[in-house]
Amino acid sequence: MKAEYERINEQLRQISEQLATLPDGVLICAQNGHCYKWYQSHGNTRVYIPKSNQILAEQLAEKKYLSCLFQDLSQKKKTIEHYLRDYKKNKNKAEQLLDNPEYRNLLAEHCYSLQRELEEWQTASYKSNTNHSEHLKIKTASGYQVRSKSEALIDMMLCMRKIPFRYECELQLGDIVLYPDFTIRHPRTGEIYYWEHFGMMDSPEYRRKVISKLELYMEYGIYPNQNLITTYETAENPLDAAKIEAVLNQYFL
Repeated sequence: MKAEYERINEQLRQISEQLATLPDGVLICAQNGHCYKWYQSHGNTRVYIPKSNQILAEQLAEKKYLSCLFQDLSQKKKTIEHYLRDYKKNKNKAEQLLDNPEYRNLLAEHCYSLQRELEEWQTASYKSNTNHSEHLKIKTASGYQVRSKSEALIDMMLCMRKIPFRYECELQLGDIVLYPDFTIRHPRTGEIYYWEHFGMMDSPEYRRKVISKLELYMEYGIYPNQNLITTYETAENPLDAAKIEAVLNQYFL
């Protein structure tokens, strides 16, 4: 997230430099029947731009676009600043301790042992979900076969971040066996997180099953926004890389 913040700062700097080279005024595109007329506005006055001066119109259009982009990036920068402030306040104690370089040095052997443990955990065999194995049709970056494109996207981004995980690993809750979509270990603390992606929220019956599943998790001390990650999608609002990245930043940055 800090890298993204710096990238946005650099973009804002470059856009400011570009804006300084463009003409004064604001472009107005006024519809006239099936055509448009161009005007260069300076507040209360506006000057007609003939088609022969299309270069000016293009420059003013570029200026307007860059100005909008500058506003969008500035808003995103504020959002990241807010997130980083909250993240610093809410970071767990183990991560806070590792922020101190002297403690990192003293705990180097322990951290190395944890890394080795996580590597062994990720590559070890485990009981996985064998139900409806015919639906495991999508080969992922990690080598798993998953059931949906959204799961494949989550798999890919976990791999990119080098976050250790298992796909549909057995979880015993009392007398009930569940297979969370992803069982994840925090790469710095080793803590266990479960990630359930609910991909058919348009369906009332599916939603009822989701609620029952979440209630079961909470009955055994696994809570959303704590150690249970949940994502959702509908036909009109599919899961995308930006949403997954936001989740990974929230839990594992």
